Amino acid sequence: MEVEQTLILVKPDGVQRGLIGEIISRYERKGFNIIGLKMMQLTRTKAEELYEIHKGQSFYDKLIEFMTGKPIIAIAVEGKNAIKLTRLINGETDPLESKPGSIRGDYSTDITYNLVHASDCAKNAKSELAILFSSEELY
Repeated sequence: MEVEQTLILVKPDGVQRGLIGEIISRYERKGFNIIGLKMMQLTRTKAEELYEIHKGQSFYDKLIEFMTGKPIIAIAVEGKNAIKLTRLINGETDPLESKPGSIRGDYSTDITYNLVHASDCAKNAKSELAILFSSEELY
C-alpha cells in the first residue's frame, strides 16, 4: 500500500479530559508523521461539511452542537496504510464494541462522546483535510 494522508480529530471531550498528548502519541508510536496540527473551534459550517454524511440522522444535531461547543485538535497524518490503521487505533465508534488497547476501548464510555474522529476512506480523507487545512498548513 502506498503512503496515505488522513485527518484525525481529537473531539471536545478528549481535549477537555486532557488526553491530547496520549492520543497523539499513539499515532506517533505507530510511525505516522504529523504533517499538520492545530487547536481550533469548529464553526457550524465546517462541522456540517465534515459530517454531511450523517445529515438527517437522529443524532446529527446533537453531534454538530457537540463538535462546535468547545475546541478540538485537528491532526493531519501521513504514513503507510494511514487511513485503515488510524481507525484501528481509534477503535469502534461504540466504545462497548472497542477492544482494550484502542483509544475508545481504553478511554470512551459513550457512542457520541467518543474522543476521536478519523477519515474512513481516501476520498473522505482528502475532502476532510481540505475542510480543515489549507495546502500551506501541511508539511
